[in-house]
Amino acid sequence: MVVLWSGRPGWLGKLGVLLLISWLLVLILSVSYIFKNSPSSSYSDSPTDRDHAQRLAQIVSDFDVLKKQNEALKNIILGEGSKHMQGDHLGTLQERLDKASIYYDLFEHNGRQKPPRNGEPSLEYEQLRRRIRDGVQEMWYYINSELKTIKKNNYDFTPEQRDKDIQDSLKNVWEHKKSLISDIDRLALVDGYQDWREKEAKDLSDLVQRRFRYLQNPSDCDRAQKLVCSLNKGCGFGCQVHHAAYCFLVAYGTERTLILKSRGWRYHKDGWEAVFKPVSDTCLSPTGGSHANWPGDATKQVVSLPIVDNVYPKPVYQPPGVPADIAPRLEKLHGHPIVWWVGQVLKYLLRPQENLERVLEYSKEKMGFKSPIVGIHVRRTDKVGTEAAYHDIDEYMLKVNEYFDQHDIKLEDRRVFLASDDPKVIVTAKERYPTYQIIGDPEIAKTASVSRRYSDSSLQGIIVDIHLLSLCDYLVCTFSSQVCRVAYEIMQSSHPDAYNRFASLDDIYYYGGQNPHPHIARLDHTPRKSSELELKINDPIEVFGNHWNGYSKGRNVRINTVGLYPSFKVRNPIEVVDFPKYPEVPIEANNEQ
Repeated sequence: MVVLWSGRPGWLGKLGVLLLISWLLVLILSVSYIFKNSPSSSYSDSPTDRDHAQRLAQIVSDFDVLKKQNEALKNIILGEGSKHMQGDHLGTLQERLDKASIYYDLFEHNGRQKPPRNGEPSLEYEQLRRRIRDGVQEMWYYINSELKTIKKNNYDFTPEQRDKDIQDSLKNVWEHKKSLISDIDRLALVDGYQDWREKEAKDLSDLVQRRFRYLQNPSDCDRAQKLVCSLNKGCGFGCQVHHAAYCFLVAYGTERTLILKSRGWRYHKDGWEAVFKPVSDTCLSPTGGSHANWPGDATKQVVSLPIVDNVYPKPVYQPPGVPADIAPRLEKLHGHPIVWWVGQVLKYLLRPQENLERVLEYSKEKMGFKSPIVGIHVRRTDKVGTEAAYHDIDEYMLKVNEYFDQHDIKLEDRRVFLASDDPKVIVTAKERYPTYQIIGDPEIAKTASVSRRYSDSSLQGIIVDIHLLSLCDYLVCTFSSQVCRVAYEIMQSSHPDAYNRFASLDDIYYYGGQNPHPHIARLDHTPRKSSELELKINDPIEVFGNHWNGYSKGRNVRINTVGLYPSFKVRNPIEVVDFPKYPEVPIEANNEQ
């Protein structure tokens, strides 16, 4: 039976209206009481006045919560009235009342900390939320690895019984971990701060993008201080993108307009501007009254910067440093601040020209790209056996399955975007996993081969791959690949905090040529095996890599010893650097002239 909305509220609607009226009456009476008991004469700063003012502020704050409760309830009762309602009316009513109960639970503060009055979570809360999630993940890596190790040993049980017991244990641990991760992720949805996170992410991005535009568009190019950087590094596309980002960061740190010399670029002879928008609208000339090689000094108008491999002294503005003036905000907002910061630089540098933008949209539509979708990047050809180990497609799909299982995605809705420099990888994946919707362009993969890599079609293909990978809900790849890291960095601009939307089959995230950045022990560790490393709180640890089994490998700088240590006992601190604050650019966009 279909019940149509009559245009007038029924008893449910009247209930919502009565609740709203009741809220208004209580507010009016409470405020009237405050003012009736306050002196009617001119304002004075007596203790009584201050007490009444504080009481009034508290009442207004409390009633703001009540208002939200009533608005939520009214929307639940009336909000779907304009839609056709199908099925049992009592069932619909029960669902709405259940929703109302949930909304009231969210606004009750019993059992959790009341949000601070400034509308922001504390730094400790945000760090703890991320730490719990990471700790649970590391626990899973550990238990999974240990049980698999035990599985290889001999038992008194029959092989069949042994395998069954261990498989059952793995399934139980997985379900437990899945439940914990789901609950922890839900914290961000019910803690009342999601609007703040989204607004803060937008505000911070707007601020740095306005600073970038200010730096790159001086009023007088002839007199502006400049940093000249040539796009001539002999490496692949991801590497060259990171080279351009390195140049931009140094320019930003030294308050010099970046001049990117890219004519004759190996990927496109017409240069960077043939595919991406110019880094400046007003200043593209490298000329100036005085010149010097890096580091130069303030008296030199134009300074030339070499590639990161040859630069000396190393600029402090390289990753993992982030600007000190936004670091407190960024550390609270994001789980890996340097990734966000580099992502903002790429957001500015990789603005597509109109023709490229049309190609990106066409490719997305042609492939049927839509969420839910996991992106896979498989690097083969020249990297395997030199910079990276071989990983079979099954290893990637294992992580894909875990992601979809974690989020209870139906089998028919499981979508994978697969990018590779080997077209056979796409064919193999479709053969082995026929129940998945695997999308990818084998023609793009062909252009990524070593023999065809430096061509216009190859450039377009790699840009399409990186763009679509960055738009995926989750990324499975190898961080030894710069293409993978570029996609991960760009992904940060699409979410308030996407630090954990990846699974790497080899390295942890790093920025090629980055400055030293030791991690810090936050818990003591007494070695239980000869291969393990002793930790004392605050020990600096030079990280060599995460083994994704609960342990990482590194060197304890204090005792100059290399070994394994539990990953959860070490934290990755934010690296704060005194970048210029660009006072000419207001913090709030609406304050700009």
